[in-house]
Amino acid sequence: MKKFDVLIIGAGSIGVPLAYYCAARSLKVGVLEREASWGRGQNRAAIGGIRATHSDPAKIKICQESLRIAAAFREEHGIDIEWRQGGYLFVAYDEERERSFRDLLAVQKAAGLDIDWIDADRVAELSPGIAREGLRGGTFSPGDGFASPLTTNTAFHRLALEAGAEFLFGETVTGMELAGGKVRRVRTDKEVYEAAVFVNAAGAHAAEIASMAGAEIPVHPDSHEGGVTEPVAPFMQPMLVDIRSDEESGNYYFYQASTGQVVFCITPKPQAWGAETVNTSGFLPLCVRRMLELYPRLRSLKVRRTWRGLYPMTPDGLPLVGYTREADNFLLAAGMCGQGFMIGPGLGRILAQVIAEGAKEYDFIFEELTPYRKFEGMELLK
Repeated sequence: MKKFDVLIIGAGSIGVPLAYYCAARSLKVGVLEREASWGRGQNRAAIGGIRATHSDPAKIKICQESLRIAAAFREEHGIDIEWRQGGYLFVAYDEERERSFRDLLAVQKAAGLDIDWIDADRVAELSPGIAREGLRGGTFSPGDGFASPLTTNTAFHRLALEAGAEFLFGETVTGMELAGGKVRRVRTDKEVYEAAVFVNAAGAHAAEIASMAGAEIPVHPDSHEGGVTEPVAPFMQPMLVDIRSDEESGNYYFYQASTGQVVFCITPKPQAWGAETVNTSGFLPLCVRRMLELYPRLRSLKVRRTWRGLYPMTPDGLPLVGYTREADNFLLAAGMCGQGFMIGPGLGRILAQVIAEGAKEYDFIFEELTPYRKFEGMELLK
């Protein structure tokens, strides 16, 4: 039997950064992962955006931490994660969108977000060639940006190993032993483990893992597809997000990476519930049509590849962060709703401080993102 201070279930966008920050605080850390290596779940399907531009103060706080980490990564660790601070630009082509964005600015600024409304001319300056007809402007947050999910997760894995974390790949959790309101042991198909704190960072499998601890959590995966073009010379600065929907799709977004490729994604309508990750024939024609309506100059780009991944969704589009009532040492870091990559570094550092030092300054995050909230409404910018 192996014993740890912290045992993390899931070596992905949340689990790997958390492992590093816990190990860096001299905690004995183990990470269980059913796959053969890190980042083989939802992390490898992420498109790379990191933004604090949200409608919820807790997510804003977490992602501001992620942005600080990403911006300083090369200087602090000597590792290039392909970070580019291009900003996020949410465009508005109708009065309804403009009003909702402007109303949201008060919440975002109160949470400390550097964001403001910009007019159509400034939008066109940041994104030359964008469709001007009907363009009213948008909200722009210059501190947001993008990085490589694969490179970033690999970097955190390396740092976690160097800090002393132990990764246990190819092991599937099969059960848990509870006693006295705590998880005492976790069993896998290979070993039994004890720990003071157990963390559920299992992504699309989080509900299954939680059920082993006697907890029911509303995390249900749905499928989303992304793609990447060939690299071309730089021509646009921000991540462009259009939250308008049509009869076939919801919001869509794309950006030009530091390496020149345009990376893109779209939300299907209706949502494709389930764990299917095989590409569909309908994604590329749908996404290309909507992207070209917004940005016609993309027409000549060649698509290099497409892929399909999972969004572990909650009813209100917000994560679940907190200890369960069934076991007070079983910590949920789940239901990231497709934003695990941007949330992971900041949440990892925050949770490590809470676990290692009992930090109280983040209590409001646990209160807002508690798994026992009412799940009313939906985050506007999910």
